[in-house]
Amino acid sequence: MKQYNFTEARKNFASVLETAKQEGIICIYKRNGEAYYLTPVKTKKSPLDVEGIDLRLSNSQIISILSESRERTYF
Repeated sequence: MKQYNFTEARKNFASVLETAKQEGIICIYKRNGEAYYLTPVKTKKSPLDVEGIDLRLSNSQIISILSESRERTYF
């Protein structure tokens, strides 16, 4: 884990954030002994956020398939 003193972290904040992003966690410490850990937040994705599949269907084909499925009875 990389460590920075407060002054160094303040002067180079962009690179400190980039280091945290790459390494996962960094420590920023002050002269009075206080220490702070900086870690990037993982972005939350929706489980419904999936990559699409190109089925090479036209709009009319998709509408036809949907209409057909709605007309079916499942009893």
